[in-house]
Amino acid sequence: MSRPATSLFLLAALLFFFALGNHQLQGSTEARVAGIAMQMHLDNDWVTPRLFGEPFLEKPPLSLWLDAGAIRAFGGTPWAVRLASAFAGLFSVMLLYAMLRRIGRSKAIAWTAGIFLATMASYWSNVRGVGEDALLALGVTLALLAFFQGQRQSTPGNALLFASGIAIATLSKGVLGLAMPGVVIFAYLLAETLMDRRLKIHDWLRPGLLTLAGLIPLMIWLAVLYQHGGAQAVGEVLLTNSVGRFSGSFVEAGHYEPYYYYLAKLPQAFLPWNILVYLGLWHFRKRLMANRYLLFFTLWIVAQFVMLTLASSKRTVYLMSMTPAAAVIAAEYAGVLFERLKMREGASNLLGHIARHRRGAAVGVIALVIGSYLAAAQWALPHADRKLSFLPLTAQIQTMQANGQHIALFQANERVGGASVFYTRQVLKGLNTEAQLHEFLAASPTNVAVMSGEIEPAAPLKVLKSMKVGRQAYYFVNQ
Repeated sequence: MSRPATSLFLLAALLFFFALGNHQLQGSTEARVAGIAMQMHLDNDWVTPRLFGEPFLEKPPLSLWLDAGAIRAFGGTPWAVRLASAFAGLFSVMLLYAMLRRIGRSKAIAWTAGIFLATMASYWSNVRGVGEDALLALGVTLALLAFFQGQRQSTPGNALLFASGIAIATLSKGVLGLAMPGVVIFAYLLAETLMDRRLKIHDWLRPGLLTLAGLIPLMIWLAVLYQHGGAQAVGEVLLTNSVGRFSGSFVEAGHYEPYYYYLAKLPQAFLPWNILVYLGLWHFRKRLMANRYLLFFTLWIVAQFVMLTLASSKRTVYLMSMTPAAAVIAAEYAGVLFERLKMREGASNLLGHIARHRRGAAVGVIALVIGSYLAAAQWALPHADRKLSFLPLTAQIQTMQANGQHIALFQANERVGGASVFYTRQVLKGLNTEAQLHEFLAASPTNVAVMSGEIEPAAPLKVLKSMKVGRQAYYFVNQ
């Protein structure tokens, strides 16, 4: 690798892997996904993901396969189940650098885009967490960059990269993994057709045929899933959790927000480089007709933003697949500003002083940002364990079990259900109704149920111990 590529690789690896395992599972996604991966490892069932013993078919299992494999190889630790996301982030950064160089952009622009991507706050935090979003972003990035390069130079290598990107994206998020690159490709081909006033059938057919090839791994898993769970299981993956999230028919998914949700999130979407992204989009708006490169990355942002805005289910993390394009726009506009400063080197004012020391200033800003992230990884995230970690709760469960008590979870949510499986390495008994709760507790004085609630349970339940994780209180009860 060249010196810029090596330095980018080392910095990205430092950002994504430093202190990766020094804090426990935090938030609903980490607890849920880690618990599913742990049960996949314990049951040795690599076809049907299960959460707290029940099939969980909201998404295809690529991230779960990797997490369960990491548990089997390195043990059931938070570090192990975060490895897949961290590597996906590292690959995405280096892929962006390599493809920009192949497109013909300078090492400075490619390196800047890579470091901007690695240091976007939302991207950095999600890459260091358990989940499928980093893999989705990798698949979308691979597919779109290979598509654009294939438009310029159609080769078997570009075709293979595109199909691989589709495979990764769809095995990570199902139909959404197809829609995220698909909407960009459609918008770009439509724009080209209108600007050239000519329909190029080959340009439309090629990505379509390669997409079919990329769907083969997903189809294989769905075929095996059909053998295990029937048409209902396949339908749950393809329709309920994908189309249902978009249309709003999948009410269990939640995350329903108004149409302006993402507009309100724009000020924080690409921090700390937001201003460069938005000023860059405005600055380059008049060049799009003549510059297909800028057009492509602009449409990458705009088309995905419009699609996500139309969807009923909205979360900030869904913007993650837009961050590579945002990083490119920010890097290109930073290059414009850099050249403008160069022209002011002779000035005697403050601007002239900044212009003469522009390289040092840029290095200082990036070093400050990287240092802030490393400090957060080393101190802030472990400190958050005091409020957000499920480890004390599951440790209390294991202590009671060691004392001969039998523990069950009453109406367990995804967080405590997943965390309990991950940390205790077993699926505890689940109680779904009040009748089941009282029957279980009445069966033996050693039976204890764990339940959540805003107020302390009333008699005949007796609270043995209460604990709090985040804002949620949990009670150990018997009767």
